[in-house]
Amino acid sequence: MRLISRRTGFARAAVAVAVVALAAAGCGESSSSSSSKKSGDSDGSGTYSGKGIGLAYDIGGKGDQSFNDAAYAGFQKADKEFHIGGRDVEPQDGESDADKVQRLTQLAQAGYNPVIGVGYIYAPAVKEVAAKFPKTTFGIIDDETVEAANVADMVFHEEQASYLAGVAAAKASKKGHIGFIGGVDIPLIHKFEAGYVQGAKSVDPNIKIESQYLTQTPQEGGFASPDKGKAGASGQIDAGADVIYHAAGLSGQGVISEAAARKVWAIGVDSDQYSQSSLAAYKDYILGSALKNVGGAVYDLAKSVHEGKPLTGVVRGSLSNDGVGFADSNPKYQAMPEVVEAVNKAKKDIIDGKVTVNTK
Repeated sequence: MRLISRRTGFARAAVAVAVVALAAAGCGESSSSSSSKKSGDSDGSGTYSGKGIGLAYDIGGKGDQSFNDAAYAGFQKADKEFHIGGRDVEPQDGESDADKVQRLTQLAQAGYNPVIGVGYIYAPAVKEVAAKFPKTTFGIIDDETVEAANVADMVFHEEQASYLAGVAAAKASKKGHIGFIGGVDIPLIHKFEAGYVQGAKSVDPNIKIESQYLTQTPQEGGFASPDKGKAGASGQIDAGADVIYHAAGLSGQGVISEAAARKVWAIGVDSDQYSQSSLAAYKDYILGSALKNVGGAVYDLAKSVHEGKPLTGVVRGSLSNDGVGFADSNPKYQAMPEVVEAVNKAKKDIIDGKVTVNTK
């Protein structure tokens, strides 16, 4: 039987730490974080014997201002708090599962602990490498199929956050016409769409919803192509949508930039995209973001290993434990009380069990 973690919430990942020494390491670009204390003796007690956190990014890599950057925020917070350092490694275009196996193997062999694969695409590699390094704790984000005593499957109720995005979109739309853009046509992203559609229809059963997936497979660039996101958003705006929610990783930057250029609302994903520096030019048109506390999951796993009590099994984030949520940083959002009230009520109804959100 697998151990199910029942932690009350994921810690918020928020604090930045300097990153130095760019170098090529095996498959993919890698950067090491520095800390004021020696790695492996982060608190002076000698209880942590690892070299730091090993973080392997998903498609799009660091700088996507979304999924991968959320994971890096957790990496930074853990480094700052525990002074354990670590290494984060970028993916390569068109890489195979064997490349991912090699990447995780190198991190484990070098002594990094935990070793975390950011994204469901790492599942085969985590399963293979974890079996070879039973004393190392592995984590995988967005997959719960890897069953091993030294693996934590860090997953989320994305549909709940997306439901709130749908409520916000329907309440903010002036045309009763909104859109959804998914990066890749896979079950994980279907959860985002399902929650969004259900939330929007809870406000207006007759609302019109455009829906599009940028690619059929990750290898085609659905999560890593801002130009594809821009084109998708342009088509939906031409069709009449005045609010567009994306679940498309780096491609979402194109969705947001096009929405801003056309003066319609965009809703971000995973991170609070209103607050992202690279999207500052478009922030006035970012209504909010459906949050997934990936950074908190990374931090929590690192903390558990550092304390000698590694998390294993399925660790799931929801509205009730702050693992998912809806960012309301934009003052323009706060200036729409009918939207704020509707989203807050929807959140309470989900937490109280009055609303069950669809995943398909």
